[in-house]
Amino acid sequence: MPRPRESFTNAQARRVALAAQGFTDSLPRGTPDRRTLRRVLGRTGLFQIDSVNVLARAHYLPMFSRIGPYPTSLLEKAAYRSPRMLFEYWGHEASLLPVALQPLLRWRMDDAEKHAWGGMRAVAAERPKLLPGLLADIAADGPLTAAELAARHDRDQPRRTGPWWDWSDVKKALEFLFWAGEITTAERRGFERAYDVPDRVLPGEVLAAATPDRADAQRELLRRSIRSLGIATARDLRDYYRLPAADCRARIPELVEAGDLLPVTVEGWNNQAFVDPGAAYPRRISRAALLSPFDPVVWERDRTERLFGFRYRIEIYVPAPKRVHGYYVLPFLLNEALVARVDLKADRQGGVLLVQSAWREPDAPAETAERLADELGRMAQWLGLDGVIVRPAGDLAFDLGEAITAPVGQ
Repeated sequence: MPRPRESFTNAQARRVALAAQGFTDSLPRGTPDRRTLRRVLGRTGLFQIDSVNVLARAHYLPMFSRIGPYPTSLLEKAAYRSPRMLFEYWGHEASLLPVALQPLLRWRMDDAEKHAWGGMRAVAAERPKLLPGLLADIAADGPLTAAELAARHDRDQPRRTGPWWDWSDVKKALEFLFWAGEITTAERRGFERAYDVPDRVLPGEVLAAATPDRADAQRELLRRSIRSLGIATARDLRDYYRLPAADCRARIPELVEAGDLLPVTVEGWNNQAFVDPGAAYPRRISRAALLSPFDPVVWERDRTERLFGFRYRIEIYVPAPKRVHGYYVLPFLLNEALVARVDLKADRQGGVLLVQSAWREPDAPAETAERLADELGRMAQWLGLDGVIVRPAGDLAFDLGEAITAPVGQ
């Protein structure tokens, strides 16, 4: 057996990371199915959920980035129809996770009274009868949305304004029950959650599974983190499933001692790195992909800059005049580098994919515009749009417009 590598150049680390995320896997033949979804999920570990729908919901995009066009109903059925592969919970932020992870996250559910956000905890203290009342209604009549439950419980409550997205007391209480694992998402109506009790949503064998202790569960989540990351610092590892830093200071040395994490050095990294003992070490990556702002490759911005030399900040919450690159900006991966970024919008009424701005990175190769045009065409087809329009903003816009010479499908 060859001796494990002890040091990596940054380019080698980048290839390990991309392989771990599935960018060396073969593309599916024919229509992607549940086996395809299972394979992608085995790489990413989860799909982050976000409400912004200017292009497509965030949880749909990582599959497209890795396998190309696929029926989004595949993901919908896996998450919201029986037999369920996925369930909603707090993984890396709000996420769709494999149902098998539910026992590994029960320690987080048990911590709800200590670690759920302040607004959630406060409503439990201010209105002690609200939580059991909501739970009783959901058990009797679920699935129910926050709006339906507010009509029953908040009729006499003044509407609050300010932080927490202007959430009502009912919504805060529901999110506390969700954090505590006492309710879960049965379905989405539009994008609104409909809550039900876990017994009617999650597979029986999952609910019956033994609850591992906190340390064992966190060790397994860290093992899953390193498999999805390939190579990582301690901060990268704990960020993947948002594990407590204090707990990880104990868990990571335990995994090193067990041989589940191999300490290594990476050129240009200031902190200790670890590699997955089963990581692939590809010599090259040959893939083109548009990456969602919530894709695991780029969601930890410091890691993105470390691996790719690509400074990336999401500007959704930045006032329009202060944005540098745009509102919903997707990095463009070409082979082993992030070579461009595009601000995209699905103009569903007009039937086109709008490139509101397009920017090249300093070392972008000459083929960038052509390869990006191909990916934009594939994305437009996947979204059911008829073409791609490039607006004249950004230093790549002219070349990209020239590369898009025909409507999609011609």
